[in-house]
Amino acid sequence: MSAAPTSTGMSRSARWAVGVGVTLMAVLGVLLLFLLTMATNNHLAYERNYNWLFAANVLVAGLLLAILVWGGVRLAVRLRRGRFGSRLLLKLAGIFTLVGLVPGLLIYVVSYQFVSRSIESWFDVKVEGALSAGVSLASSTLEIVANDMANNTRTAAAQLSQISDAGAALSLERIRDQLGATDVVLWSASDLNTLGTAQASGRGAETAGLRAIASAGQSRFALQPERPGTQMWRTVREQRAVFSIEGLDDEEPGAIAGPMPTARVRTLAAVPNPSVGLLAEQRYLQATIALPPALVANALAVQAANREYQERALARGGLQRMYIGTLTLSLFLAVFGAVVLAIILGNQLAKPLLLLAQGMRDVTRGDLRPKPAMNSRDEIGGLTRSFAVMTQQLADARATVNLSMGQLEAARANLQTILDNLTSGVIVLDAKGCIMLSNPGATRILRLPMAAHEGKPLAQLPGLEDLGQVVQEQFQLFLGEQGAQQGRERWQLVHELYGGGEGGVVQNTTTLVMRGAELPDAQRLLVFDDISEIVSAQRAQAWGEVARRVAHEIKNPLTPIQLSAERMGLKLADKLEPQDQALLTKSVKTIVEQVAAMKRLVDEFRDYARLPAANLQSLDLNALVTDVLQLYGEENAAVRVESSLDPQCPLIAGDSQQLRQVIHNLLQNAQDASMQRAQERSEPVGSVCIETRWNESTRRVRLSINDSGTGFEESILKRAFEPYVTTKVKGTGLGLAVVKKIADEHGARVDLGNRVDDGVVQGAQVSLSFAPDRAGAA
Repeated sequence: MSAAPTSTGMSRSARWAVGVGVTLMAVLGVLLLFLLTMATNNHLAYERNYNWLFAANVLVAGLLLAILVWGGVRLAVRLRRGRFGSRLLLKLAGIFTLVGLVPGLLIYVVSYQFVSRSIESWFDVKVEGALSAGVSLASSTLEIVANDMANNTRTAAAQLSQISDAGAALSLERIRDQLGATDVVLWSASDLNTLGTAQASGRGAETAGLRAIASAGQSRFALQPERPGTQMWRTVREQRAVFSIEGLDDEEPGAIAGPMPTARVRTLAAVPNPSVGLLAEQRYLQATIALPPALVANALAVQAANREYQERALARGGLQRMYIGTLTLSLFLAVFGAVVLAIILGNQLAKPLLLLAQGMRDVTRGDLRPKPAMNSRDEIGGLTRSFAVMTQQLADARATVNLSMGQLEAARANLQTILDNLTSGVIVLDAKGCIMLSNPGATRILRLPMAAHEGKPLAQLPGLEDLGQVVQEQFQLFLGEQGAQQGRERWQLVHELYGGGEGGVVQNTTTLVMRGAELPDAQRLLVFDDISEIVSAQRAQAWGEVARRVAHEIKNPLTPIQLSAERMGLKLADKLEPQDQALLTKSVKTIVEQVAAMKRLVDEFRDYARLPAANLQSLDLNALVTDVLQLYGEENAAVRVESSLDPQCPLIAGDSQQLRQVIHNLLQNAQDASMQRAQERSEPVGSVCIETRWNESTRRVRLSINDSGTGFEESILKRAFEPYVTTKVKGTGLGLAVVKKIADEHGARVDLGNRVDDGVVQGAQVSLSFAPDRAGAA
């Protein structure tokens, strides 16, 4: 027993694809989890990296979708082509898809609701109000502190009203210490309107009439101290003291986590002028005071929190869509990955089952070649190996059966060859008399295509009704109690078969000797031989012997009788009375005529008994018939003779003299039969037709002569070729006997019958069939 080919549970490429798919899904899962963590801790970094990460995930999802579509198209093509196992793969893919999709959808719905409600809960009204209140509180506190600083600056400016410009420097140092300022500057301005216009147009301080009188702190080291803004100069005219908080708006939103910001309050107060005059210059005291770091830090923190809250509040729809998009993409990745893995794993799971199913289909079709088996150690692998072993055993068993069948077919072929070459007819019948098997000998003897009638009852075949009934009766007697009592192994019977011919011609009889025996399975064997030729030959031989003896015994006394009668007439003619003389003359004439008739009969017997052997040579039958018909022209024949000669007829092997005698005998008999019918029925004399025909199927040349007589009686048909059997008044009955004898010499078959039209006999037909001359054909 040859080893069955094996197949690994999963190919190397399939394992690689599964490993890559699992690794890819794991990396994507970790990446998405990392993104969600970043979104929770640092949304700014998440927002910066979201676009390219989302694009990368969409690309991966697109690849998975393309793989899924490709697998679906392949599966649809397999299903449309009717590939075996496609429905199983489709079912497994659907099951795995549902297993991955339903939990994913459930998690997605829950996550969607959770994210939506969580984001909405972030932006509560109370939180927004608290942040707004915190921002307002910080602003109010800063304004209060700055206002106090401005008032202090105005008080300090009042101290400089009595101090001249030259002594202002020492006073500014003292004021700086009192205010806790980082920088103090005393300005002198002739016209604030001019100052504002100059600053707006960008002209210098000298042209505007603004100059620094003295400074303390950091400004004293600068060539040009930093001047207050235009708005402060305009406001100081009305309120006499103004302030401006600087340094808070310059900080970045995330600067609170870095170094402490340098927020400060810039104050500007008018110095009272004790003199009254239009030309007196107005002086102003500018102080820069740093805000408390804790206050600045808290204010910035509240402001940054409020700003971030407002930004989040304005962008919460986008944030919600971003989170939901991430979840949706995660779902797609999970589902697509699950479907792809489902197809791959489903294919691997279904592979052993498909292998078994395909093997079963191959075995059903008769393909018992070695089947592949799985190397896995599970039950399915063992099943595939068992199936492979079973298939191999079936193949060995079939080989043995084929060998036996071959031997049986050889024996059957030998038996069929023997049956085909048997001259006897063989027919196998069932219990109901239906034909099961026949050989060519049966077709030849019964003149019916027996192979075409297999399965039909023998008694229902045309022309074989009597034969089928006789055979059935004989088998019933043989298989019945009478046959069992006699203990015979077979039965035998001679039967005469009256066959039917073509064109409404009733053929002559065929004598059969039949033998029957029982076969297994209620079958019956019928073997028969055509002994018509043997019976005819025996009769011809017997009649020939009789003819020789009769000719010998009768011819000898005929001449003395004739001579004695003539001598008596000569001797007694002058001695008798005229009346007696006339009686003597009549008697002598009668004796002489009868003796002559007896001599003619004896000569015919002699010719029948001493017919010479035929000298067979290549002969053109159409030319011979044409030559004979010259003697039967209208001027020579009382009955019209018509001819129909087939130019396709090949040469035959025949004796022209003997065949000429046959044609003469048959034409003369046909003319006599036609004349006899016309005389009996007082009707016009019919014609005689002679024809030749070449039958391609039987490879025989057929010579037929048809008359318009009364036909043959049934008793005559049975013994037509025996001597002294005739329907003519003056016939001797040796014509057909001579024809039969000559036909036997030529190996020709003679068929005799009546031409029947609508049940009415229209005349007789005699046919001879000759084999073509092989030497002439070559």
